Amino acid sequence: MANFDDISEACRLLGLGETATLKEIKQAYRRMAFRHHPDTSNSENKAQGEEAMKKLNWAHKLLMEYCSLYKYSFTEEDVARAYPYDEYFRKYHRGWFEGI
Repeated sequence: MANFDDISEACRLLGLGETATLKEIKQAYRRMAFRHHPDTSNSENKAQGEEAMKKLNWAHKLLMEYCSLYKYSFTEEDVARAYPYDEYFRKYHRGWFEGI
């Protein structure tokens, strides 16, 4: 299991902030992997690229494992918090302007 320091280090390696979606984690990993992959760098930095990729792979695996173990809440309040503009759409769809 990972602790907070490991998760924090993994976020730092991938250039993530305090919050991120799964999509943002994957995009950050791809961006950093493209930048540091040994096959895309010149031969002088190949050893550095290999070490960087080991760290990036560790960070990505750790964050994906952490996210897969996260328990999501499906309560009405949490769903409303995830989609704040949905209430406006429902009001409009139900005839928000009928009284005007």
